[in-house]
Amino acid sequence: MEFRRALGHFATGVTVITVEREPGQVHGMTANSFASVSLDPPLVSVCVDHRARTLPLLKEKQRFGVNVLKQDQQAFSEFFAQIEQSSEGLQRIGISFRWTEDRIPLIEDVLCQLSCKVSSLHVAGDHAIVIAEVESAKLYEGEPLLFYRGRYHSMLERK
Repeated sequence: MEFRRALGHFATGVTVITVEREPGQVHGMTANSFASVSLDPPLVSVCVDHRARTLPLLKEKQRFGVNVLKQDQQAFSEFFAQIEQSSEGLQRIGISFRWTEDRIPLIEDVLCQLSCKVSSLHVAGDHAIVIAEVESAKLYEGEPLLFYRGRYHSMLERK
C-alpha cells in the first residue's frame, strides 16, 4: 500500500485507450500509465493489467486509440474505468467517436488523439507493457485533466 501511495505522488495526465471490440462497438480503458518511448520511430507505451478486458482485444486487433482527456472530462475517465460499459452510458455523458480507416475508435472533443499499432508486448509483473507505433496524431485546444494522489485535478484550480 505504501508503494501505491508513493506512486500517487507522481502527477499524470489521464488517457482513455480505445479499441474496437465488435464491429462498430468500442471498449475503453482509463489509463494514466501512458508514456512516450521514442520520437524516431514514434513509439508510446501503456501498461495493461493481465486481467483487464482490454489486453486480449489489443492482442487481437493490433490497433488502438489513445485519447488524452480535457480538464472537464472526468466523467469520461470514470466511465471507462468501469468493467461494464453500456451504449446508454456513452450517450448519457455525451461520448461520441470518430473512426479511422483502420477501424480505430477515437473519442471526439478530447485534447489529443493518437492512432496506434501494437509493436510489442512485454510481461512485467501483473501487467503487460504494450509498445505501439503512433500512426497519426491530432491535437486540439484545451487544458488537460490531471490525476494526483488518487484525485482528479485541473491546471486551473485555485491555490
